[in-house]
Amino acid sequence: MTDAELFHSIIASLPEIVVVTGACILLILGQLVRKRQEHFLVAASVAVVLIAAFATLLLASEVRPAYSGMFIADRFAVFFKLVFYLATILTFLLSRKYADIEGIGSSEYYVLLLFALFGMMIMASATDLLSIYVGLELMVLCTYVLTGFLRRDRRSNEAALKYVILGAVSTGIFLYGVSLIYGLTGTTQLNAMAEAVTGDPLDPGLLLAVVFIVAGLVFKVGAVPFHMWVPDVYEGAPTTITAFMSVGPKAAGFAVILRVFLNPLVAASDVWILVAVIAVVTMALGSFVALVQDNFKRLLAYSSIAHAGFAIFGVVAGGQDGIASVMLYLLIYAFMNLGIFGAVIMMRNGDFSGEVINDYAGFAKSHPGLALLMLLYLFSLAGIPPTAGFFAKFYVLVALVERGFVLLAVIAVLLSAVAAYFYIRIVMVIYMREPERAFDPALTPMVRATLAFTALGTIGIGLFPAWFLGLAQQSAAGG
Repeated sequence: MTDAELFHSIIASLPEIVVVTGACILLILGQLVRKRQEHFLVAASVAVVLIAAFATLLLASEVRPAYSGMFIADRFAVFFKLVFYLATILTFLLSRKYADIEGIGSSEYYVLLLFALFGMMIMASATDLLSIYVGLELMVLCTYVLTGFLRRDRRSNEAALKYVILGAVSTGIFLYGVSLIYGLTGTTQLNAMAEAVTGDPLDPGLLLAVVFIVAGLVFKVGAVPFHMWVPDVYEGAPTTITAFMSVGPKAAGFAVILRVFLNPLVAASDVWILVAVIAVVTMALGSFVALVQDNFKRLLAYSSIAHAGFAIFGVVAGGQDGIASVMLYLLIYAFMNLGIFGAVIMMRNGDFSGEVINDYAGFAKSHPGLALLMLLYLFSLAGIPPTAGFFAKFYVLVALVERGFVLLAVIAVLLSAVAAYFYIRIVMVIYMREPERAFDPALTPMVRATLAFTALGTIGIGLFPAWFLGLAQQSAAGG
């Protein structure tokens, strides 16, 4: 690599350099921060992400390949990075009060979130299977630690252990697929693989490699049959980390799936049957199992599985419209899911956890404004118009129908109707039940700002969906 190429590579990866440099500086400064001054860590962490976002937008005007074809800064990556920034900043804002209550307000908490963000950013821009692996491992190693951050909580320790074991297995499966791809094509770069992958049907060995890579990636988005970690990890992890994991790493997983399978492996027509089956089974399992959950976080875990299944339908549709529908879906999901988790986090005050659905009985009578926000998020998750969640599902269905997958679209609609029940069930508890006990939500200015911003996004995208879809389509074309 010449000096000029190195310079252009550094410019292309400037947002990543900002985040990792900021994380290292915060790691040092965090040791100098006294107790009760943790607000500095939140402000500094948010500032790092905002500077990275500014650098990302500056680079959005053109495609910038870097590091000998292993990395690229394009509009596709920019879109996903903005989703990552959104998830990370809102997690920081939600964490301030929650970290004090749980006793986890150390600098390492914020530094690990920044390093996880760094890994996700690499995944969005990676154009080589090895650079994808580097970003993926950096992301999951940080989330392993963050999952077990409640060191004195048995559920948190158990969740972290399960996550580590299952994550290691999925990573091994992914790497085995990468090794097979390299052995059969002689490359790990996605563009070079696109030239090597020809023929329909594929060579059996190459098809096996694709299946292994699919298995390794669907684990990261919580799809069946690699979903078993999601409920336990979501329930045991600190709620702020659960909120982050439900949006950031999931979006990063889909960024990789779209990069890999809608470019070099598009010829693997046999694989799309497998992906379609995964989408149907994932959404069905998430929807039906959520019906019997009493723990709010476990219910949202199965909801997350169901939404992953719906997003995979967009992957099955393929093409620019399919890619754009998935990207829009993930953006909308970030707003409504972080909003509903923000509502759960604000309930954590004193000995009150807000993790049981019955804890919200009569919430509308004691806190009508907050109940209305929860109603908005739950209706959006259920896909009820005119919320943003309706249009998220609508555009995926349109992409399916336009590509001739009418049966899959019908199945998706029917399963969405099942999923709507457990969201409406929570609404009934909030509005139709009498309060069982008095409670005082932990409403700090940061939590209020987060709830207001997510509500604005949920309503705004619902009112102006075409503009956001156009942005997603432009970003998909730029990928």
